[in-house]
Amino acid sequence: MSPATLPASSLPARLACLLESSALPLVRTAAQDDAMMPQRVRLQHEAAVRHPTSIIGCQVRREPPSSTERYTRWLNQLASDQLLIQVFTSNGPTVIMPTWFCSRAWFSHVGPFDEGGRGVPEDLLFFYEHLRKGGGVVRVDQSLLLYRYHPGAATHSVLETTIWTHRVRFLEERALPHWATFTIWNAGRQGRRLYRSLTAESRRKVVAFCDVDQNKIKKGFYCYEESQERPKPRVPVLHFRAARPPFVICVKLDLTGGAFEDNLRSLHLQEGRDFLHFS
Repeated sequence: MSPATLPASSLPARLACLLESSALPLVRTAAQDDAMMPQRVRLQHEAAVRHPTSIIGCQVRREPPSSTERYTRWLNQLASDQLLIQVFTSNGPTVIMPTWFCSRAWFSHVGPFDEGGRGVPEDLLFFYEHLRKGGGVVRVDQSLLLYRYHPGAATHSVLETTIWTHRVRFLEERALPHWATFTIWNAGRQGRRLYRSLTAESRRKVVAFCDVDQNKIKKGFYCYEESQERPKPRVPVLHFRAARPPFVICVKLDLTGGAFEDNLRSLHLQEGRDFLHFS
């Protein structure tokens, strides 16, 4: 039996109409210009039967191959446990929406898509709601979709500031309540931006920034000048080896020739418990 196919590039209202007109028990998303491998439906259906409350994704190939290379590596190389851990990064859902496959019952339980229109990150919001309701994330480790890059794709209409706000709130909702204190790894622009974006309650949990930049470390602290508090908060800036976990990491992966990843590995920490990636 073929699943109902929901075009990932269409408005959420069209997705709702397609669901209403179909009684099929499975749902898969697909972008109009992407190409599926012949075995995609069979392999993802088998995974969906085993994991009825999960979104099932797959590995992808990019067209052209040079487009978004770092992002594609991230999508294809995440370990199975990281599919539920690395959900706070700027990359968005850990399985990309054109690969989604799930039961109709679960899709309806999580939905509907946000129908706010252009500029709304409906895939991210649906993914977050899926996680809130206890859904899992599974990836079929075969390249089952040729994913074409389009500069004019709808995803580019979503403002980075909109996505940032949703990501910060989701971090505060899902992760920070489990930590009494934490350290922000990156005393630069992104780390300071995260600090300023947090609620006052979450900011009070930040015990330090950490970094490898000696100029930032020598200064010794970051002063939150925009604060209405008196005295204004001054947060210590430490070398990463002197800081204590847990960490919210605001350093992008796969950008430093492995230097950052080596530093993180040297601390022998457990992802999800001792640190989370946010950038």
